[in-house]
This record gives sequence, structure tokens and C-alpha cells, in this order.
Amino acid sequence: MEWRQFVMNLESIDPDRIEAAFLECGAQSVTLTDAGDNPVLEPAPGETPLWTDTRITALFDSGADFAALKEHLRSELDLDELPPHRIEALADRAWEREWLKDFGPMQFGRRLWIVPGDSDDSPAGSVVVRLDPGLAFGTGTHATTAMCLEWLDSRNLTGRDVFDFGCGSGILSVAALKLGAAAVEAVDIDLQAVTATRQNAQRNNVEDRLLAGTELPTRQFDAVVANILAGTLIEHAGLICDCLKPGGELALSGILTGQAQEVQKAFRAHIDFEAPTTLNEWALLSGTRS
Repeated sequence: MEWRQFVMNLESIDPDRIEAAFLECGAQSVTLTDAGDNPVLEPAPGETPLWTDTRITALFDSGADFAALKEHLRSELDLDELPPHRIEALADRAWEREWLKDFGPMQFGRRLWIVPGDSDDSPAGSVVVRLDPGLAFGTGTHATTAMCLEWLDSRNLTGRDVFDFGCGSGILSVAALKLGAAAVEAVDIDLQAVTATRQNAQRNNVEDRLLAGTELPTRQFDAVVANILAGTLIEHAGLICDCLKPGGELALSGILTGQAQEVQKAFRAHIDFEAPTTLNEWALLSGTRS
């Protein structure tokens, strides 16, 4: 498959806003790099610094409409003109393997570790998810996925049924199963994501407890996790709540902190929310169905 990438210097643009805009337009991956030669020194606690001259690169398939993308970016970011940018064709290679170069074992919460491939770099007694996401979004490195993984690690999932709405790579589905869930149903509109989810379940020997596909479930669950985008969450709020048993637990992510109140409003008739969890300008909303 052929790919093209959209490369642009950030200048004064907020990185979280433009990342969300790229993902809304179908970017398969988004990467921030140093556009100059400026070191980022050790940050103070709670800080996540970027380079003073940062470049963003978004990967798209060859059929992407870049004219529509640029118009969307101008509108979403309130810009008259975009900063200097370029579109590059990429030689075909195994892009689904590229992430492995920089992806090492990562801990989420108290027990959960996400480990690339067959690495053994995790402590004894930990709950290990071995991940091979391909091009489907979700390795745990993004703040939204990280917060969902920590939320799953904090729950007692033993013997419970979980619904993963917008499963991507299947990282949340597999993590729930490794943490003791009795069964997980995973849904995504992208067939590639469904394939990645099934493959990652097989890699972790939990495929017998996973049902992954594109069709919405017709039953209710003890817990629901949805790591997508704020607009999609709002649009499908009723459907998501219908999938949750009374007293069931809900986690919503993919939400910029400025969007949290709007998302809560869409769910408030059915969900008693806890205080939001935030990380790097992203929010996770969790609560219980009344």
C-alpha cells in the first residue's frame, strides 16, 4: 500500500488541537519531532515540554483528500493560512513495523505492562499485554490510551463482561481480558482495526473470550470503555449508555480538556460522573450508570 505524509511546522499552534484535527481527518499516525536543533532539558514535575521549533508529521493513505484536510485545519485552528508545510510520497515498506523501533515496555497503573513483540522486559507477577498494533491506532503511548489502561488496571474486572467501543488495535480489549474480564466485545468501523484486535488477542492467548467485529452488540455489559473522539462520543451517547448495565462502569477518552463538559452533558442523564482525569491536555471521564 502507498502512503503520503503531511509535514508542517507547528509555530504557535497547540499540538493537541492539531493532533485531534489530523485524527478526525483519517491520519493513521501523528508524530512530533524537532524541526531545529534545540535540546529539551529535564522538565519540572508535571511538565511535558516540546521543542521550541516543533514539526508535526501525519501519515495518510494515498487516497487522502489533502485539499479538504488543509481547509479543515484552517477552520478547526482558526487560521487564515497554514504554516509552511509539504506533502511527501513515501516508498512502500512495512510501516506497521516502524513503531517497534521506539516502543519499549511500559507500565500502566499497578499491575499492567504493555510489551512489544516477545520482549521479556517486565517484572515477575505483572499482567503483560504483548502488542503488535499494525497500523491501527493505540500502543499506549498516547495520553488517551494511557489513561484508559490505568483506568482498567484500577477496576476489579474479574468475571465481568466489557464492551470496547472503537477498539483500534485492541489494546484495551486485550488488557481487560488479561486483567480478568470474563468476555469482551470489541467494535470498530475499520476492518483493519478489527483484524488487529483479533491478532493481538491471539498473540495474548485470549481470543476465546473476545468477540470483535463491526456490528454493535445487542446486550448490556458490566463495563464500557470508549477511546475515540469527543464528537463521536456525543453522537453515540445514547447507544453507549444503552450498552451499560445499571450500576455498570464507564470510561470515555479521546477528549480534549476543553471538550469535557460538553461530553459530560451528553451522558449526564444516565451517568454519575467522577472528577475527570487529565493528562497532557486530554481528559478521561469515568462514572457509573444510575
